[in-house]
Amino acid sequence: MAYRSLDSAQIIATLDQLVHRIDERFPGSGLSAVARELHALGKFCATEAEEIGKPHWPIRIVTVILIVTVLVLSVLLLLQPVIDGTPMEFGGFGDYLQAIESAVNEVVFLGIAVWFLGSLEGRAKRRRALGALHQLRSIAHVVDMHQLTKDPHQVLAPARETASSPKRSMTQQDLSRYLDYCSELLSLGSKVAALFVQESNDPHILAAVDEVSGLTNGLSSKIWQKLTILDSAIPVRSA
Repeated sequence: MAYRSLDSAQIIATLDQLVHRIDERFPGSGLSAVARELHALGKFCATEAEEIGKPHWPIRIVTVILIVTVLVLSVLLLLQPVIDGTPMEFGGFGDYLQAIESAVNEVVFLGIAVWFLGSLEGRAKRRRALGALHQLRSIAHVVDMHQLTKDPHQVLAPARETASSPKRSMTQQDLSRYLDYCSELLSLGSKVAALFVQESNDPHILAAVDEVSGLTNGLSSKIWQKLTILDSAIPVRSA
């Protein structure tokens, strides 16, 4: 069972190690700041995912009280004629059908009320999860922005730069490691998002996690295209 689920502690530890690796190779860089931000967000998401998997007893207690109250009031309204000693009388078949229609409407509205109250906890947890996943989507785009100008062709075959060209001072080895770190950040961001899947089967949360996974996979594929170009030109020893 230990290998059938993600361990949030191991993911956070891997993120922490990646932060140190980036700090040591690219001290003071923007990517280093993004890695620290993802590390902090990862710890927050791990805590949120754990909380979502637990029952929220205050909401459940309030929900049960409200449902019982609605049911009791509905039963009292239905039994009001009997309690008052004035049994219902039907003047004809039309009155009978009207009474059935009213009863059906009451049951439908009662069912809607019970469903609404019963889904309070799930909707509260969904709101928390979607908020955290939205932050993971945002930080994935930030990582993509940091690798956007890291063009391997500028290292392998430098072209004439203009006044507006971004400064490119990395060696081929440093650029390879930088892109690799970006890919690792995206992958770990996807794994952090997957923590919510383990604690909830809410379709909205599952869809949001799939969206984050698809986004990070798509961004990583662009990075690996650049790494392929670098590795095909001059083999680089990983560090």
